Amino acid sequence: MGKSQILLTNDDGIQSPGLWAAAEALSSLGFVTVAAPRDQSSGTGRSLPLTSDGIIQPEIVTVDGKDWTVYAVGGTPAQAVQHGILEIMPARPDLVVSGINYGENVGTGVTISGTVGAALEAAAMHIPALAVSLETEQRHHLSYSTEVDFSATAYFTAYFARLLLERSFPKDVHLLKVDVPAGATPQTPWRVTRLARQRYYEPLPPKRKAWSVPDRIGYQRVEMLDQEQEGSDVYVLRAERLVSVTPISLDLTSRVDFDELERLMRS
Repeated sequence: MGKSQILLTNDDGIQSPGLWAAAEALSSLGFVTVAAPRDQSSGTGRSLPLTSDGIIQPEIVTVDGKDWTVYAVGGTPAQAVQHGILEIMPARPDLVVSGINYGENVGTGVTISGTVGAALEAAAMHIPALAVSLETEQRHHLSYSTEVDFSATAYFTAYFARLLLERSFPKDVHLLKVDVPAGATPQTPWRVTRLARQRYYEPLPPKRKAWSVPDRIGYQRVEMLDQEQEGSDVYVLRAERLVSVTPISLDLTSRVDFDELERLMRS
């Protein structure tokens, strides 16, 4: 068997230290091709905007004394995955990894995440996918802060990547979403979780005085831990301080009795 081919991306951009921590860890498993947005692209979900220019620019990045040829893509993380698979790599990858993200991606807002969105796009192209995020303070979310220690999360990135490469997962597991608590070590236990049924970040209105003034909608973390059930990604990450591993399906169909729903709509 030849060396595994891994496509790596993230939503923080090609220069993100989290991306390079993942690249180093994954290089022990196979050949890593890095294709990531040239710009910060957090919060873009799985979007494929027509305004993206699609320009691919090879760059040389030095990581721990080694030069990597990487590809900065003019587009979202999901578009970086598309370009990586369709143009950059000579053959389809065996695995797509998205991360390591500055900030946890848990609860009902995961479809907003560019980290998860890139993995969803890979899964939709029938490639095993992994999305990895590290819990950080909100001030680090859009930064390239060197205060954040990615070493433990890099360990878990390689750990779950190896499992996806070596084992056959159930058909409805289209990707794994891994969230690592701040302060974790490689010895921190992990748990299989479900998505919390609550919003983890709530939107905040802009503070501008007139609509004509440029501004953005902000966000803050919801402090509702006491209302969250055990076994969810939020509970395992925040209350138990363990690594949350959530299997995600592309099937968004409601888990409801179709006959009962049809009777309700026809009555």
